[in-house]
Amino acid sequence: MDIRVGYELIYDCPQPTPMLLTLNLHYTRAADIIIPDHIITNPAVPITAYRDDFGNWCSRIVAPPGTFTISTEARVRDSGLPDPVYPNAYQHAVENLPSDTLVYLLGSRYCETDRLSDLAWNLFGNTPMGWPRVQAICDFVHNHIKFGYQHARATKTALEAYNERLGVCRDYTHLAITFCRCMNIPARYCTGYLGDIGVPISPNPMDFSAWFEAYLDGQWHTFDPRNNIPRIGHLLIARGRDATDVPLTNVFGTNTLKRFTVWTDEVKN
Repeated sequence: MDIRVGYELIYDCPQPTPMLLTLNLHYTRAADIIIPDHIITNPAVPITAYRDDFGNWCSRIVAPPGTFTISTEARVRDSGLPDPVYPNAYQHAVENLPSDTLVYLLGSRYCETDRLSDLAWNLFGNTPMGWPRVQAICDFVHNHIKFGYQHARATKTALEAYNERLGVCRDYTHLAITFCRCMNIPARYCTGYLGDIGVPISPNPMDFSAWFEAYLDGQWHTFDPRNNIPRIGHLLIARGRDATDVPLTNVFGTNTLKRFTVWTDEVKN
């Protein structure tokens, strides 16, 4: 299966404005890229690329004053299969976890493990360890939060999402990540593309998506508490501790986002 992906972001900046962009497909999908997702700007500006501490591909630019457009159009090969499910995947004891997973047990900007630990153990302490426990967390979060773009807020934390019971995919993801970490399961935040492939077309505008990966049985596994079913076409852009580490754009100055368009479509041959 081939998937066409892309975006168009239109900003208005009153003065030259530095930006950091995390908008390229993750290096783990490099072999699947048929048409590269080169960043195109209008007006054209120099782009400097670098890798952050999590291995994500990032870009630095300075947007000129006035209307400024960032866009891409790419094509990616995908297996066309839903996210794999491993119901017998076991949970590692903390002392046996690889060192590079330990940071994903700790609290972070949007994932307040210290404030949700008691609740997590009350809710999930009697669930079977491993994959069933992570799935129980996803089931709870999926049913606890009501989805709606009008409920989005850049500052909303996992605790606030739990208390308000309203949010978007990043809020589902932050809460599930926090519960996993409280239960000693490493969990990391993912952002990327997810189209309506193999499911009914959503009436909502297309957007970038958030999900998470949990470390079980020696590897990282995809979980999506917002949708809570294995989905086709999770195309990763970036990973981190939470949304703080993977902002699609980080703008250092006054600006107005005038238009935001994302597309993710199966290519019909």
